[in-house]
Amino acid sequence: MNTGLKVLVVDDENMIRDAVSAYFEKMGCSILQADNGLSALEIYEKEQVGFIILDLMLPGLSGEEVCKKIREKSDVPIIMLTARTMEDDIINGLDLGADDYVTKPFSVKELYARMNVVLRRYGKKPEESSEIVFKGGLAVSTESGEVRKGEEIISLTKSELKILSSMIRYPKKIFTREELLEIVFGEESESFDRVIDTHIKNLRKKIEDDPKNSIYIRTVHGLGYKFGGERADEKDSP
Repeated sequence: MNTGLKVLVVDDENMIRDAVSAYFEKMGCSILQADNGLSALEIYEKEQVGFIILDLMLPGLSGEEVCKKIREKSDVPIIMLTARTMEDDIINGLDLGADDYVTKPFSVKELYARMNVVLRRYGKKPEESSEIVFKGGLAVSTESGEVRKGEEIISLTKSELKILSSMIRYPKKIFTREELLEIVFGEESESFDRVIDTHIKNLRKKIEDDPKNSIYIRTVHGLGYKFGGERADEKDSP
């Protein structure tokens, strides 16, 4: 039960909003509704929203634009609802910062389960509370999820933070795209390998001084990715 979790449901179809709202309220959530992008942003600015269910094909301001504007100031979890099944459309939504996607038609029980996966995936772990500082100015707190580059706080999506935290935890491991897909979307993921490349590209833009010459997120050609950062508290080799 997600008692008290405030969920914003954004869709221009009344039946979908009502069905999602009824089930989520039954499961203990507090529901806010919007039938267009502008209303969604207005509600988001006024309320302490803890999760967003966002249709991409909205009248007026599109779901993509709503997601982009929210991501400029917040990493609140977002699941996209989309009737589109083309790979490029889905990747575009994830590129804008959505954490997961569900294609229409869908089961509200599945949608609720996917929301819980996103929430559970990025739950705080007290035993991982210390901040880790790396050479080059990158600092990561796995308890609070705060990421800094120097004095600047870097806003990562939940998926980006999960990838970065996993790589930091196992710095010598080469992560295949399939392994990173499971980390981000769970064991039942049917997402595309290119989704991971998109997340990696976004991570590099945010944490690297030169994304084309990555220090922290390194490509291992033909295999996948690994973390290449050196901890600031480690002595240089002679």
